[in-house]
Amino acid sequence: MHAHNLNQDQRRDYVRHRAAGRSLVLAVFGAASLALSASGAVAGSVEKASYGATKDGEQVDIYTMKNDNGMVVKFLSYGGIITEMDVPDRSGQNGDAVLGFNNLADYETKSPYFGAIIGRYANRIGGAKFTLDGVEYKLPANDGPNSLHGGDKGFDKRVWTVKPVQAGDGSAAAELTYVSKDGEEGYPGNLTVHVTYTLTNANEFRMDYEATTDKPTVINLTNHAYFNLAGNGSGSIEGQLMMINADRYTPIDSTLIPTGELAPVAGTPFDFRYATPIGARIRSGNEQLVYARGYDHNFVLNRTGNGLELAARAYDPETGRILEVLTTEPGIQFYTGNFLDSTLLGSAGKQYRQTDAFTLETQHFPDSPNKPNFPSTVLRPGETFKSTTVYKFLTDTPS
Repeated sequence: MHAHNLNQDQRRDYVRHRAAGRSLVLAVFGAASLALSASGAVAGSVEKASYGATKDGEQVDIYTMKNDNGMVVKFLSYGGIITEMDVPDRSGQNGDAVLGFNNLADYETKSPYFGAIIGRYANRIGGAKFTLDGVEYKLPANDGPNSLHGGDKGFDKRVWTVKPVQAGDGSAAAELTYVSKDGEEGYPGNLTVHVTYTLTNANEFRMDYEATTDKPTVINLTNHAYFNLAGNGSGSIEGQLMMINADRYTPIDSTLIPTGELAPVAGTPFDFRYATPIGARIRSGNEQLVYARGYDHNFVLNRTGNGLELAARAYDPETGRILEVLTTEPGIQFYTGNFLDSTLLGSAGKQYRQTDAFTLETQHFPDSPNKPNFPSTVLRPGETFKSTTVYKFLTDTPS
């Protein structure tokens, strides 16, 4: 069965959304199970190796995390970049599910934020400025008139301090720390950030974010992994199915800044409440899709509390891989690699083109510092910013 041949009823059989309880039941997956590998990987192991030096001479290391199921995650101290996620398909064969490069120089000079920690403010701030407590702060305009992903040298381009940490249940874990100085990229306050990466034996990759500041500031942190569940370099993700647990989204203007409206997804190409092939409506001519060259929009998640809740689920019918994204955040940016233009040669030896991957960036809403009706992104001294996101990998193999 090919996803692009599914009609609406069949798509609804993939995922049923129960609005009253906000519970989401994946019908075709049945009791979706983890496809365990026969790998002899040691539970909870974190291995470190040199990855070279930046153009400024800073040493960079690569870390490899493994679990009992053979799942492997590799990341750099540079930007906290996830370079590789080897996850099993329905037959138990591992494959890399994220895009990336095979050398540090490309990450420094060419990367469209592949796999990186994004901050101090993920996504866009309109007009590259905001006002906080009556003071206007000007930011680098690195995306037309706007500031994108923390400016010219955001958290994705900084070398983080990494140390392995103890985790329960045989999980592998490491804490990444970076101190963003007062005035860095225009943002106020010395901001101390800790991000803990944890790989569990349930094939979950967990990211726990924590930050404190000594001056009032704004903060929005996320991870920018580009996923292709069929495998890195395998081509278009248009036939992969996407479900996003959101009744509303934030429409954008022609510079990709939210208008401030929280618009219903019903009756639009943004209705992913039922699993739908990503490419089914991407060329529909909708003005929003024209502005962004595809999907590059924030979805307002349906939430019932403050804890981890299911935000999105993606499925590749060819390999049987399933990705679930759980988060404490109020929004998620769904992006379809619209600016990949075949000029980047990836780690799989293939060129990356439009729709070769998707991102699911958990977040507060874009331009929140300039939109008082959006959830606040202000962090003040004495407060602690906390956020958690989990990437959970499964397959459609019956248990």
